[in-house]
Amino acid sequence: MKSKLLKKVQYIRADGELSPAGERIVKETALKVIVDGRHFATAMILAAMEKEYITGLLYIHGFISRAADIVSVEIKNNIADVKLNKDREKRPILQNINSNLIVCKEDVLNCVRAILKSPIFEETEAVHSAGLFLNAREVVSITEDLGRHNAFDKVIGAGLLKNIDFNKVLAASTGRQPVEMILKCRNAGIPIIATKGVPTSMAVELAEKTGITIAGQMRADTMTVYSHPERIE
Repeated sequence: MKSKLLKKVQYIRADGELSPAGERIVKETALKVIVDGRHFATAMILAAMEKEYITGLLYIHGFISRAADIVSVEIKNNIADVKLNKDREKRPILQNINSNLIVCKEDVLNCVRAILKSPIFEETEAVHSAGLFLNAREVVSITEDLGRHNAFDKVIGAGLLKNIDFNKVLAASTGRQPVEMILKCRNAGIPIIATKGVPTSMAVELAEKTGITIAGQMRADTMTVYSHPERIE
């Protein structure tokens, strides 16, 4: 799998003196998504879990309500040809999250620790990770991509393919959390997102308004809860 995701390159290292060297770096792939014959999106992604990425992307935008709404996905030459069930009903986008999920602080910290164990990041320092955890304890999926947004779409798609109730999951993500990430949580119905990084001001405002808990600045055994702290005990 790594050969599909990483490419060996030669370069000159400037470290006191100039010397030839080589290492593996992440491959960037342009995936063109065609839905029922129409161009839907072109994304620069890490070429892994493409079906999960497409499933999550369509779900986030309300094009599907469940994984079974996708009849087929055929990927050839970096073009994904997607066929949807013509009788499907478009999913209404949620405006508020109503969830009774309560999690403990240590479980939240463990979820973030789990997504920081990426061997690809350890080698390249060039990917983001995301994870879904049922009741903040059971791993649903952990994904990687060039951008945190794509990694998050992948993990949501993975959850949908496993028929997970998003109302009962904690999402973990690397890096800062801008408003687009909170919109993805809202659209999927995810009540908690945790990160080692920090959210933006607009992300916190949207989370407060829509009922999403943001936990950030994970350090050893501490964190900052920016919105709806009542879900973490």
